[in-house]
Amino acid sequence: MKLLYDENLSPALVAQLADVYPDSAHVHDIGLGMADDSEVWRRAKDEGYCIVSKDSDYYDLSVLHGHPPKVIWLRLGNCSTDTIFDCLRNNRATIEEFGADAEESVLLIP
Repeated sequence: MKLLYDENLSPALVAQLADVYPDSAHVHDIGLGMADDSEVWRRAKDEGYCIVSKDSDYYDLSVLHGHPPKVIWLRLGNCSTDTIFDCLRNNRATIEEFGADAEESVLLIP
């Protein structure tokens, strides 16, 4: 699954998780640093990304517009990049199932 990490996540995740989520990117990598959410949404939709964020903003857009793009909402609170890394790596099977499910728009990871 091709992930697009939101601005609130570390750009280091792209390299750290490249073995399990190849072709993923951070919003800064594709020229969307400081872009508004709707612009990130459109780009993710056009380029086949699933947005990963700690904010509810993309959940809200998903409720309004459906998918694509799909959204992974990390509801982890204030935590380290290592915690996010572990979460995404440990939930790989769940994330892949979510990506393959034609009905689901949002995956909540507590």
